[in-house]
Amino acid sequence: MKVLYLLFSFLLIFLMPLPGVFGDIRNPVTCIRSGAICHPGFCPGRYKHIGVCGVPLIKCCKKP
Repeated sequence: MKVLYLLFSFLLIFLMPLPGVFGDIRNPVTCIRSGAICHPGFCPGRYKHIGVCGVPLIKCCKKP
């Protein structure tokens, strides 16, 4: 039984996302606070993709 707890703790540590790898912005509030816009699909023109606004289809875009 102790082996299961040890295995669970290792899985929990290895499956946690690393900070900064997947982007810091994951919801519309943090996107707008950072001075960006939420846009469906690809970011328009000179805007750069910096995160997502809740769902992966809506991108958080900011001017460089």
